[in-house]
Amino acid sequence: MDTRWRRRPRRLDPRVADALVALGLFVLLVLSFGVAVRAGQRPVDAWAWVLGILMTAPYAVHRRAPWLALTVTLLALVAFSLLHYAPYPGVSAFALLFGLALHGRRRDSLLALGATVGAFCLAIAAQPAGVVSPSDVVSTLLATAVAWLAGDNLRQRRLRWAAIEERARLLEREREDRDRAAVTAERLRIARELHDVVAHSMSVIAVQAGVGSHVIATDPTAARDALAVIESTSRGALTEMRRMLGVLRQDGETAMHPMPGLADIPRLVAETRRTGVGVTVSSTGDGASLPAGLDLAAYRVVQEALTNVLKHGGPVAHVHIACSEEEVDLEVLDEGPARRPRRGDVPASDVGVAPGAGQGLVGMRERVELYGGSFEAGPRPGGGFRVHATLPYAVQTP
Repeated sequence: MDTRWRRRPRRLDPRVADALVALGLFVLLVLSFGVAVRAGQRPVDAWAWVLGILMTAPYAVHRRAPWLALTVTLLALVAFSLLHYAPYPGVSAFALLFGLALHGRRRDSLLALGATVGAFCLAIAAQPAGVVSPSDVVSTLLATAVAWLAGDNLRQRRLRWAAIEERARLLEREREDRDRAAVTAERLRIARELHDVVAHSMSVIAVQAGVGSHVIATDPTAARDALAVIESTSRGALTEMRRMLGVLRQDGETAMHPMPGLADIPRLVAETRRTGVGVTVSSTGDGASLPAGLDLAAYRVVQEALTNVLKHGGPVAHVHIACSEEEVDLEVLDEGPARRPRRGDVPASDVGVAPGAGQGLVGMRERVELYGGSFEAGPRPGGGFRVHATLPYAVQTP
C-alpha cells in the first residue's frame, strides 16, 4: 500500500487549538455586545468585559483543569445573568460542555452536564420578567443536550478508532512474527538439507580419498577411478548446495531446479556403489505422484541411512521402498561391520571415516516426525543395523 495514504495529517498542538477556540468564543461574545437592551436589562460595561473573559478564557485549560474551567465559566455565566446584561452568554458554556464530553470521562462529563443545566436554570430564573420566553428555555436546554451528545459521540468514535488501530498494530506485529518464524523455519530446513548433502558427499569423498592414497603407487588406474568419484561427488554436492542457497537469493521466486526425490534413488545408489558398498534396491508401488515435500523427506532418509552405512556399516546394504495409497515405507538394512571388498584392500578405519555420534539419526527422526510419521533405528538381532521410517500422506504441515 502506498504510504501516502497511511500518513496522517500534521495535527495542531492541543494547547494552541484550545487557546484559539477560547479566543473565537470571546470574539463571538463581543460581537453580541451590540444587541438591543430591553427593559430591565443592563447595558454592557467594564464588568461585562471582565465576565466575558472569565466565561471564555477557561476553555483554553479545560483539558488540564476541567473542573476549574467549568466552575469559573458557570460562575461567570450566572453572574453575567444576575447583572442582567443583554448579550446571550450560553455559547461559551455549550462549547466547554462539548470539550469536556469529548476529552473527559463519561462520568465526569455527565456531572458537568448536570452542573451546566443547573447554571442555566439559575441564569434564566434571574432574568427580568418578559425577557425569556418558553421557547428560549427549551432551545437552551436542547442546545445543552446537543453539545453534550455531540462531544460524547465523538469521544466514543475516537475510542473505537483507537481500538481498531491498536488491533491493526497487533495484527501487523503477529504477521511480522509469523514471517520471522517462517524465515527461521526455512533457514533450519536449508541447514538440514545442507547437512544431508554434505554428510553424504563427504563420506563418499573420504572413502575414495583413502582408497586413492593407498593404491596410488601400486594401482594408478584404481587411484584415478577414486579421484574421478571424488570429483563427480564434490561437483554434485556443490551444484546441489548452490541450488539450495540460491533459493535465499531469489527473494520469493521459484527455484529453477526441483529438489531430489525417490526418482533420484538410483543415482544415489550408484554413487554409494562406487565406494565399494554393494547396495540392492527393491521397490513396490508408484512414488511418482508424491507431494514434493514428502518426496524430498523420503529421499533424505534413504540418503542419510546410506551415509551411516558408509561410516559404520558392512559391505552390503539393502534398500526397500514401498509406496501404498496411504504411506511410504522405507527400510535400509546393512549386515554389520565386516571386511568390505574395496580396491586395494583398504580397511575402513584407514579411509578417513570418523565415528559418528548419532546426529544423522536425530535429523532423520525430526524429518519423519515433521510429516507425522514413525521412525525406528537400531541394531538387528542377527548383526548389522536397521533404519525404518513410515511417512503418511495425510499430514502435510511443511
